[in-house]
Amino acid sequence: MMGEPVLVMLVEDNADHAELVIRTLEDHRIANRIQHFRDGQAALDYLFRRNGHEDPASSPRPHMILLDLRLPRVDGLEVLRIIKEEEQLKQIPVIILTTSEAEKDVAQAYGNHVNSYLVKPVGFEEFSKLMNDLGFYWLGWNTHPRV
Repeated sequence: MMGEPVLVMLVEDNADHAELVIRTLEDHRIANRIQHFRDGQAALDYLFRRNGHEDPASSPRPHMILLDLRLPRVDGLEVLRIIKEEEQLKQIPVIILTTSEAEKDVAQAYGNHVNSYLVKPVGFEEFSKLMNDLGFYWLGWNTHPRV
């Protein structure tokens, strides 16, 4: 990222899960800014710069999207499909972060070009390690084009 502020978009409706993700990312200094959305429609509005997010200066593109599957208004798989079909957005890494281990969900996510599919560990220590490794991989070690 060469010194530029790192923005992670978190799309998670469960307040406890969101707090855990945010706290872990902040504790490991993985992101300079975390933009949290509680439903799929709000995330899409931000990404497509509509409904109060029209100014690119106040709604920059995220460097990574952490996306839950079970979301109100617009389901996570539908959000993923829309992102990966949009020329301006499809290069943003999207990581599914969910409690679902269902083969159907995994297959649909990869069918819609998810970059990674992670099942949330139950324990705090395991979750913290997962978030730390995830952040270093996608935002530190991985090379990708500028969005």
